[in-house]
Amino acid sequence: MPPTEPTAPGLICGKGMSEGQYATRIDQARATGDGRRATGDGRRATGDGRRATMLTVLFAARSAMALHRLLDVLPVFAGDERVSRVFTLVPGSDFGLDALADIERAHARTVPWDEACRTTYDLIVTASPKGPLHLLRGPRVLLPHGAGFSKSVQGEGSRGTASGLDPDFLLRGGTATTALHALAHPSQVARLAALSPRAAARAAVVGDPTLDRILTSLPRRDAYRGALGSGARKLIVLSSTWGPESLLERRPSLPAELAAGLPQDAYQLALLVHPNQRSRTGDFDLAEQLAPALDAGMVLAGPYEHWAAVLVAGDALITDHGSTALYFAAAKDRPILSAYDGGKSNGNGGSGSGSGGELIPDSPMAQLLSRVPRLDHGAAVEEQLARYRPGTGRTAATSAFTGQGQVLERLRREFYRLLDLAPPVAPVAPRPLPPPAPAARVPVAFAVRVQVDGAQTLVERFSARTDLAAHHLAAEHGAAGERHLQSAGLLYRRTGGGPPASPYSAVWTVAGWVAHVLDAYPGCGTAAVILSPENCLVQARHGTLTSVRIDAARQDGRVVRTDPAAVLSAVHAQLRTRPGRGAPGAGLAMSTCVIGGLPYRVRLSPATPEDAARTV
Repeated sequence: MPPTEPTAPGLICGKGMSEGQYATRIDQARATGDGRRATGDGRRATGDGRRATMLTVLFAARSAMALHRLLDVLPVFAGDERVSRVFTLVPGSDFGLDALADIERAHARTVPWDEACRTTYDLIVTASPKGPLHLLRGPRVLLPHGAGFSKSVQGEGSRGTASGLDPDFLLRGGTATTALHALAHPSQVARLAALSPRAAARAAVVGDPTLDRILTSLPRRDAYRGALGSGARKLIVLSSTWGPESLLERRPSLPAELAAGLPQDAYQLALLVHPNQRSRTGDFDLAEQLAPALDAGMVLAGPYEHWAAVLVAGDALITDHGSTALYFAAAKDRPILSAYDGGKSNGNGGSGSGSGGELIPDSPMAQLLSRVPRLDHGAAVEEQLARYRPGTGRTAATSAFTGQGQVLERLRREFYRLLDLAPPVAPVAPRPLPPPAPAARVPVAFAVRVQVDGAQTLVERFSARTDLAAHHLAAEHGAAGERHLQSAGLLYRRTGGGPPASPYSAVWTVAGWVAHVLDAYPGCGTAAVILSPENCLVQARHGTLTSVRIDAARQDGRVVRTDPAAVLSAVHAQLRTRPGRGAPGAGLAMSTCVIGGLPYRVRLSPATPEDAARTV
């Protein structure tokens, strides 16, 4: 069995070998097993250890998920003009087309599979052991394309064994197929050795490069939340792996249920979908299936990099048995809820007990899911998140990851050892994640609950699709559909935008637009124009134009602004209950509007003629 602690500083090597013994073993493999000589091939330059010719590293990707893991290790070769990088698509996967599209988007140089098989490469890097990799020539490094090896794929390889640790894919004719199997934790080497000592002889612990990217990006959390438009809202992230036991397969309506039941100004939703699931469904069909939640403002994170940035931005996670949850737990100790039912229903749509066919018992994800609260659809989400015990996620993550902050340095040392080349002197560091793409859709209609208590008004806005009882419907004119406009008690519009596309134009004044809307929609009680985050103009039916000034809230040293449309719902309720307040000289007082749990001071005053004449 391999050791659970390093035998020498640096890498932890399989079968109890020291780093020197491991290097000798690799040299032997290169001399006899991959068609290349370890020494004396005439390619090493003298003096400075540099090669006389360009070396070529082939990145062989079988799926988009595997490709994304390969892209995470590119900094290992950054700045080295001695190394050329090419990509090829390994045939045989149902999810290969998305990988090819991602390679093209990266503007990387590609070679067809047939050509790749005819060429001898100085190094081959893969992130999946599956497919006809034995046809490629050159020393091969295998990286994991997930975390924790917690899931088995039914119908492939050994039953109940994670494919990344399955000897069926790691041995050929009883011989290990890799020169280096890079793993993230000593327990993974131990698990592999229990299955196949021969395969474990090529294993070494280097850590997880994707986790290092997440950790180095933690200081960018505010920027990611700004890109998502989160504000002070609590960002709840849903994570779905792929396969029959995934969240989207078992509970496809969960995103829409949460989007309809959570107050829009207190919570934001984001969904992470495994690239294989996206490939199988197709982005178009996926967007159509998720339309109710997306229309309510849910963010659908991109499959590469953006999902990890959303994890950094998130405040809580609802997960199935996919390994994404381990990255969330390792990055920050925030609440996690389990939505995994083990592939079995308990009869009422809730979580079943016990592990299913895909989740491997005693794996890091099995440990995590057994310790965190299960999602209870009959209770408020905030109450369920409060049941999470701090430290639970971090404890489970420690069984999946080690060596944080040193991964690329360790990989560089191993890669360049296999290349028989001196590594660059400059240090290597993980690349921070780019900001996630913003939500594609902004909600344009809300079911609004309002509670007026003296000078304080509590506002909760929900998706217009909710079944919850509401005080009124608020809709954005010019964006919402006619059905919502006809039913809305409050209609508002936002100003802004650039110059007109044509030199000809016809624009409303505020007074003209308000009068037009109240005439066109008899069911509308109040019409309003949002001029800025701090200033709105509003008029109730049979009332006069009123100016609304909104002060920002203060929270933990931050200045927080809310959607002015939420404040307009409070004003709409006040003007309906106190119609006299809309009259000039009525002594309109300052009030407090509570939105998303934060108080915003609101000042109402009669609008000026200049206000009424503003164009929108």
